[in-house]
Amino acid sequence: MPPVPSLPKRGSDKDQRRGDKDPGPRIRIPTARAIVDCGVYVDGTRLPGKYTHQAAMAEVRTRGEGFVWVGLLAPDEGQMESVAETFGLHELMVEDAVHAHQRPKLERYDDVLFLVLRTVNYVPHESVATASEIVETGEIMVFVGADFVITVRHGDHSPLANVRHALEANQERLALGPYAVLHAVADHVVDTYLEVTQAIEEDVDGMEEAVFSPRSSVAVEHIYLLKREIVELRKSVNPLSNPLLRLTRSPGNPVPKEIRRYFRDVLDHHTTVAERIAEYDEVLSSLVDAALAKIAVQQNTDMRKISAWVAIAAVPTMIAGIYGMNFDNMPELHWQYGYHGVVFVIASVTVGLFVTFRRNHWL
Repeated sequence: MPPVPSLPKRGSDKDQRRGDKDPGPRIRIPTARAIVDCGVYVDGTRLPGKYTHQAAMAEVRTRGEGFVWVGLLAPDEGQMESVAETFGLHELMVEDAVHAHQRPKLERYDDVLFLVLRTVNYVPHESVATASEIVETGEIMVFVGADFVITVRHGDHSPLANVRHALEANQERLALGPYAVLHAVADHVVDTYLEVTQAIEEDVDGMEEAVFSPRSSVAVEHIYLLKREIVELRKSVNPLSNPLLRLTRSPGNPVPKEIRRYFRDVLDHHTTVAERIAEYDEVLSSLVDAALAKIAVQQNTDMRKISAWVAIAAVPTMIAGIYGMNFDNMPELHWQYGYHGVVFVIASVTVGLFVTFRRNHWL
């Protein structure tokens, strides 16, 4: 296959607006720095020795059997172009692998399958009230050919070293070829979805308990934060259902029948995760309504208390206002017990109002 043409260099929007000139050629970083691991596998067994991606591909094609598994971590354009030239990857797949931020999808370019998976990680925290982030996301992209599989990871979480070691310990599964690796990676990602949803369930339950506790005060912003994280999780998880469904179907599917059976189990787990996320979203929507209703009830209670105290304070204010009008012909002003009478009336009315409001739970 002819070499892949170089991808266009993308300058920043600020530089394009200013019309700045190209700063010059970029320093090319060796591809080996982006390679986490590279191995050659024949009949489910990893061949001894260390390989570059070119040497590994040459070894497999010289033998005429086996496959190469190359693991990359956040490669740049130059590094990914080198890998693409060796394995004959389409330039659109290479561009997606470099720039990331893709939705989960499954594409086929000739004999190469390209699967994009969004990874998620639960960020530990003491409480939702003190957390700024609950779920962080990343990406894993898998290129699968007849004699190679390439995994590209973006993000510090969800490493694939344990997946590789588990497969190397299961020679029978690994002997099924590159698509066994594709299944193992997808299964690993969906299993992390299960772990994250189980961890978030504790946050949702804690929030629900706090909202419905009699004397607790929960800020609606905390519920919105948790709901925002659920929305982000849903956007990462739900779009994967269609690619997984396509991998389980047989018409035109290059995935071997034995591997398709395993993908059905992955799809079942994914469906479970999607249902949990939908349930959490509904619960949080209900909690928002409940929290707003609780705030409205508290505001009504506060207004009743304020109104009651205003009514009590209005009595002495009114009486003091009447007798403060400097008229000469006010009989009570010259009465010997006028002052005591006014104080008695004020005290009697205010106490009566207080008892009445207290009996009606306004105070």
